[in-house]
Amino acid sequence: MASRLYTWGRWAVRRRGRVIAVWVLLLAVVGGLGIALHGKATTEFSVPGIESQQAQELLKKKFPQASGGVARVVFAAPEGGRLTAPRTEAALEASLKEAARIPGVLDVSDPLRTRTVAADLRIGYADVRFRQQASDVPQSSKDALDRAMAKARHAGLTVEFGGSAMDVKTEVGGPAEVVGVVVAFAVLALALGSLVAAGLPLLTALVGVAVGVLGVQFVSRWVEMTSTATVLALMIGLAVGIDYALFIISRHREQLADPEQDMADSIARAVATAGGAVVFAGATVIIALAALAVTGIPFLTVMGLAAAATVLLAVLVAVSLVPAALSLFGERLRPRAHRPAAAGARPRRERAAGSWGLAWGRAVTRRPLLVLLAGTLGLLALAVPARDLRLGLPSNASQPVDSTQHKSYDLLTEGFGPGFNATLTAVVDMDRIPAADRTATVKSLSRSLASDRGVAVVAPPVTNADATLAVVAVVPKTGPDAQATTDLVHRLRENAATVGTAGGTLYIAGTTAAAIDVAGKLADALPLFVAIIVILALLLLTVAFRSLLVPVKAALGFLLSVAASLGATVWVFQEGHLNGVLDIPSAGPVTSFLPVLLIGVLFGLAMDYEVFLVSRMREHHEHTGDAAEAVTQGVARSGRVVSAAALIMVAVFGGFVFNHDPIIKSIGFALAFGVLVDAFVVRMTLVPAAMALLGRRAWGLPRLLDRITPDVDIEGAKLPGPAPVEPERREHEPAAG
Repeated sequence: MASRLYTWGRWAVRRRGRVIAVWVLLLAVVGGLGIALHGKATTEFSVPGIESQQAQELLKKKFPQASGGVARVVFAAPEGGRLTAPRTEAALEASLKEAARIPGVLDVSDPLRTRTVAADLRIGYADVRFRQQASDVPQSSKDALDRAMAKARHAGLTVEFGGSAMDVKTEVGGPAEVVGVVVAFAVLALALGSLVAAGLPLLTALVGVAVGVLGVQFVSRWVEMTSTATVLALMIGLAVGIDYALFIISRHREQLADPEQDMADSIARAVATAGGAVVFAGATVIIALAALAVTGIPFLTVMGLAAAATVLLAVLVAVSLVPAALSLFGERLRPRAHRPAAAGARPRRERAAGSWGLAWGRAVTRRPLLVLLAGTLGLLALAVPARDLRLGLPSNASQPVDSTQHKSYDLLTEGFGPGFNATLTAVVDMDRIPAADRTATVKSLSRSLASDRGVAVVAPPVTNADATLAVVAVVPKTGPDAQATTDLVHRLRENAATVGTAGGTLYIAGTTAAAIDVAGKLADALPLFVAIIVILALLLLTVAFRSLLVPVKAALGFLLSVAASLGATVWVFQEGHLNGVLDIPSAGPVTSFLPVLLIGVLFGLAMDYEVFLVSRMREHHEHTGDAAEAVTQGVARSGRVVSAAALIMVAVFGGFVFNHDPIIKSIGFALAFGVLVDAFVVRMTLVPAAMALLGRRAWGLPRLLDRITPDVDIEGAKLPGPAPVEPERREHEPAAG
């Protein structure tokens, strides 16, 4: 592989103008399509086959009035006031009549007539039901609804909005994300020692991310995807795009430290060595993200494929656009420290490259068993909270405190109790129940539901026009994020047998039940996904390093990183620690698809660092045969760039921790913490310690496997010797840091 990449790198240098032109053209075409013909992202996380989704489809078919999007308008009179005051009641009625005239509105309930008013008459709500599904309700209708409440506000009422039609759409590009990129640039400048060199990874990464994200938006015209999919593609594409360019540029500048190194040969050699590791590591990220398809959950499959496509673009940018750009800048990227000193000037004392990495490698390998035990126990301690992991989807309580969704949640809780925001929907399909028995069956079911210890209120049943479908609203005593509510859903579903005896089918649905169903589906898929990832790691690393012990060690380290990251995520988001610092409005279950996503993404990134670190160890071992020195030299040569790459990842992911969307916030935190732990604790500490303990045994491969395992040569052992610098080129290209 190294030889082919070397040839490719030479070609990219010679044809740099064409390569750059192709990427600019691709950006223009895909960008134009993505901006002009983009689709519409959804905020719903639906999973075919789960009970709540079956109920939703049944409602859409038999009771379309009950399946449309709902905007819940919550009214609150001032302290001591009442919604029934004459002036307040008149203003409330006028606002609701205006809301009923909004295009697409099917009906509007009146809180005073339907008695959806709290006992003290201060808080009430009206449901505005649309013909469209929640994700299809246009923003213009939502804005019109907000304007329709002007008279109610003028009368002194507080008006807030909740409901499925008012779900917040994910947005990116805020100050926090920009700060993450700025921090990444600072790290690049320190790692590469050059502002020009630091700007290149950002520029090339932005090209790849722009093509990827705009391409995803274009595809969303035909493929339904959540808004989270686009954000994930941006988050991962930007992080790996910067890192992959950094690996190649860092290797190029390391080679240019030799004044006799030819520029074009150095670029091609960097593509063949660091670029080979990029291709291999990128392939692991792509395969891991694409493996999300094994969960059988469409929105997660699309999310994984969108992110995988962006990573593929990052790899292609790294091995084509980056070498072309390096060729364009030429001698300006040669380290300044290696220019000849001026006549009569006192020579500067230069610090040896990789000196701190060498010192760290020797410190870690001096007492490898102690380091290994201490690091492992520390990570296991971080993982302890993960034992109590609960999965779910964020409710409006998780929205920013100043958002209307959060305020409506608080008002409803104050007026009607915590369970009101977790209202469940019992849907009864009565097609096969004799007409004479339908009323009795539904009444019996209502009594059974009301008798449960976790139920606060059961609303009167509502039937469709031909009485073949009944809907019963059930209000729990506990909120949507409580474990007691999850237990209640499972108990209520035990009534299915009684309804089934009468010939009907019972479904327990609603937003809360859907979140519980999605979490259960993902929890069931998790073991299979973990097994696939671990087996994949063993196979890929066996091919990369022609070793059995190195892959086993890498897989175990990866599992420790995932466990520690999940533990920290549970500690922060589920148990409620650091809420003020991270601006988390309320504690709740961990986002249901976060563990699967974390495992897939962190696997790929962990293998990135494993490949770059261990390949330098193997490279030294291949040339010297000294296993002990190979470990320290590998850390010395790759420690700085791996540390910089990890800090860039943490900066990019960490910027998303301050996004207002609770899902993006938790994903950003889990990935940032996971990368931090994996890079600095596992790869930079535990891996050298384990390799020192293994010694020569680390590079062993049974004879049978040795014969059938392909030799991919990611270290570039079979490349020709470095070419000398071309004098005429050095004369015409000034060096500048």
